[in-house]
Amino acid sequence: MNIIIILIAALLPAILLLYYIWKKDPQPEPGSWLARAVLWGIAICFPITFVELGLETILFGVDGEATSIIGTTIDAFVVAALTEEAFKLLALWLLLRNNPFFDEHFDGIVYAVFIGLGFAAIENIGYVFGEEEWVTVAITRALLAVPGHYAFAVLMGYYYSIYHFVDHSPKAAARVLLIPVLFHGVYDAIAMSGTVNPVLGGISFFVLVYFCIKMHKLAKAKIVEQIKRDRPERYQTF
Repeated sequence: MNIIIILIAALLPAILLLYYIWKKDPQPEPGSWLARAVLWGIAICFPITFVELGLETILFGVDGEATSIIGTTIDAFVVAALTEEAFKLLALWLLLRNNPFFDEHFDGIVYAVFIGLGFAAIENIGYVFGEEEWVTVAITRALLAVPGHYAFAVLMGYYYSIYHFVDHSPKAAARVLLIPVLFHGVYDAIAMSGTVNPVLGGISFFVLVYFCIKMHKLAKAKIVEQIKRDRPERYQTF
């Protein structure tokens, strides 16, 4: 019974966010394609794990642990953010390249979020089951880490649709990966800084909460912007 409770605690944040973004979609995507998106998010967990372990060994030695602010920042941006967002983008491209239902601006956000939260759900299971104090870990990650992956995915999906429907320039293409990596890297750099110094950890927690609030406000604005593009009549003033 305890295993079931822990599993629910690990999966529920991702499930709720998936439901939220699905309800936001003015023209919901077929369930089969959304299921594929989640499965892609789950599938990329395995190559991401191998690549991250390899990079940590190369950068930080056999122990694979960063012990300085510079080290944790490199770990955050190169090992975690770049690797994870690159694989998410690869999954998104593979999913959408032959998807006949990818026909509206908001669709990019929907599919990116389903991929991102598929990955986040499996990652969360690993973290929650890996700690004795699983309740604390589950609550903290439900409020910060899983919504973080949601926000990174919203940004990736937004810029993917901008490139696909609006602007085919190299600059627009670069933003599809670089913007999520930037926000993911900053998030992880703040979070990981607490492992170097306990005092810094206390300060970084409040900084992280503030950063997450600002990031989610930006993500919400991107959602509204894309819905306006698809359904301008909803936002007409009379």
